[in-house]
Amino acid sequence: MSQRPEAAPASDRAAGGTPAPCDLAGRGVLVTRPAAQAEGLCRLIAAAGGRALRLPTIEIEPPADPAAATTLLAQRWDVVIFISRNAVDGALALAPEALRSGGAKLAAVGRATAGAMDQAGLPPTLVPGAGFDSEALLALPALDAVAGQRVLIVRGEGGRALLGETLAARGAEVRYAEVYRRAAATVDVAALLPAWREELHLLTATSDAVLDNLLALLPPAAQPWLKGLPLAVLGPRNAETARSRGFAQVAVAPDTSDHGMLRALCTLVGQQARRA
Repeated sequence: MSQRPEAAPASDRAAGGTPAPCDLAGRGVLVTRPAAQAEGLCRLIAAAGGRALRLPTIEIEPPADPAAATTLLAQRWDVVIFISRNAVDGALALAPEALRSGGAKLAAVGRATAGAMDQAGLPPTLVPGAGFDSEALLALPALDAVAGQRVLIVRGEGGRALLGETLAARGAEVRYAEVYRRAAATVDVAALLPAWREELHLLTATSDAVLDNLLALLPPAAQPWLKGLPLAVLGPRNAETARSRGFAQVAVAPDTSDHGMLRALCTLVGQQARRA
């Protein structure tokens, strides 16, 4: 499906009651996360004086085998771990009542996922106090002693193996409920480049796949220009990927929330000001 990016409405400039951590001063910011998750960040960018340009590089679609995921979600588990907000939404679409009545300990990889679980009536009991990845979750004492426990990891199709492999090595029976899949968006980016060169100043990427899909959409001749723009990412692993792809100016969000991403954008703006 072809999608054209749009600027956030000017009325969004008044969104939110919390003062913005910086003034984006009319800078255009490319928001590349899936469309259903982009609105909050777009509003924050507008409230900070920026201009959000939406270009979802990934589309979130139902899993290839929803019946298999539904069957797993309906079983009894000792621990159910949600990898992302998409995992929460996908699981609720397949088996909402089973999740609320299962009696399992619920875990979230990070605070943004925990917030989505709270809003859905699935408050997690296991959330890393610091960090927002598999490593941070695995450091929790409750997941150190899982021998003999049944653990369900709710995620999209594919993904990192570290969490499941580590829990299995600790003696847990681990299964995966894959409740959504990621599909690369189809967009004619070449047609947008003339406007982008005038309007675009900052980039965001919330995962390695989001960034790689953006690069795949871009004509090769335009890639050096894009990689010269400052880029805000969610975590250190994403920053490593971005630098390996040729991005030189990269800032990491302090957490996975929209406010965290805005703070990373503000860090980039501050770096630009110091260099000026």
